[in-house]
Amino acid sequence: MRLFDDQERLDKELASVKSEAGRRLGLISADVPLISNLDVWRNIALIYEYHRNIPERKAEVFVIECLKRYGLEYIAYKRNTFLSQEERFCVMLLRAAMLSDAVIVIDRPFHIMPYLKNTSFIYEALKKVDDFFALCYIFDYAHDKNRYGNDS
Repeated sequence: MRLFDDQERLDKELASVKSEAGRRLGLISADVPLISNLDVWRNIALIYEYHRNIPERKAEVFVIECLKRYGLEYIAYKRNTFLSQEERFCVMLLRAAMLSDAVIVIDRPFHIMPYLKNTSFIYEALKKVDDFFALCYIFDYAHDKNRYGNDS
């Protein structure tokens, strides 16, 4: 986790990580929404298919298995507008984790899920797919430090 005093410093560090990670960057951000006209499974599978040259049917089966890690297989055929904020976050996390040796960056998680009191949900979600990514960074503002508890 990296905390920043202002947007300029956060943006500068994000640009640096983007440059280092290259095609391995899996960005989870309110500024990078799900594709609204695709079902959940297709939002995730699109990345998986493209980067691994996997046929669509195999990708669909794989994505549904991934959703089962969260007990969310029932949302596979829903669209973004019908998801809760927690479901949307898990979908965004799975989408980011579909890159080979993914470097996941969670950009201001409390901007994505503003009602969260702490990071428990985020860390639990990460644990369920920690075999899918190489690194994970959480970028946020210093004024949210208290929401990170002892993790900061």
